[in-house]
Amino acid sequence: MGTMSTEATLLARCSSKCELCSSESPLTPFVVAPHTQVTVDHAVMLCDTCKGQIEDAETVDVNHWRCLNDSMWSQEPPVQVLAWRQLKQLASENGWAQDLVDMMYMEEETLKWAEIGMDDDAEKTLDVNGVELKKGDDVTVIKDLPVKGSSLVIKQGTVVRGISLADDPKLISGKANGQSMYLIAEYCRKK
Repeated sequence: MGTMSTEATLLARCSSKCELCSSESPLTPFVVAPHTQVTVDHAVMLCDTCKGQIEDAETVDVNHWRCLNDSMWSQEPPVQVLAWRQLKQLASENGWAQDLVDMMYMEEETLKWAEIGMDDDAEKTLDVNGVELKKGDDVTVIKDLPVKGSSLVIKQGTVVRGISLADDPKLISGKANGQSMYLIAEYCRKK
């Protein structure tokens, strides 16, 4: 095994056909986020058409992706992940893609991997325990927090109800002691 390069191994796995659309045009390895290294477990071989459309959603040709009808059944987790993500992106406007998403079966780990990549634009807002905070959650302040620009202190144990998320994922906004303010998410604990 040591002598074969990763790329050669991938080409052998896919019989030199694009792992999403089976085209036989030149293929390049594509690492499936959040991974960054081309490895047999984390990369797929893609033709320029698939790769281009995945990297630039503006160029998506919906009909091209009907190929996922077949490739979504691949046994290879990185192929499943890419197929699922691509279908999810198409599903909001294309019923057939949603139908395929509903039919897809993935191991739990593979599904987690697929879902991680869907939010890679958005950092999550996490509390002190790394629990994701969502709009409307109630949180408890875990330490005394001085309020910037005033002599007020928000006491440890203060409950902030129905928070909103800020543009900055490290902040939440909500009302404490009757005043609207921003709080640092990691100084809060979700109730």
